[in-house]
Amino acid sequence: MIATASEQAADELSVTFAALADPTRRAILSRLSAGEATVNQLAEPFALTQQAISKHIKVLERAGLISRSRAAQARPCRIEPARFGAAADWIDSHRQEWHERYNRLDEHLADLEPAGQGEETVP
Repeated sequence: MIATASEQAADELSVTFAALADPTRRAILSRLSAGEATVNQLAEPFALTQQAISKHIKVLERAGLISRSRAAQARPCRIEPARFGAAADWIDSHRQEWHERYNRLDEHLADLEPAGQGEETVP
């Protein structure tokens, strides 16, 4: 079975959001937003083995959120902002929809409120 473009985009979003779900991976991405770093540099602030950090990096790499290049012996990691755009676009489109729904709910609740309700009366 061949996936449609929208199914493929949804699958890529699932991989992206799954990668972003872990706080260690989000911390790695925050560090990389300041610039390239090696695996050893990324591992420094964590009480994790280099192997565990490498697994996190592989998840981020498979999600397309980071890439690694070869610079001599080092393989510095860098953030890939393009994949974040798709996730941000999805969130923004749904944020607008949710905002509109909340506004309609507020209007509906205001219509249900009896006249004079909510106003304080002074005896």
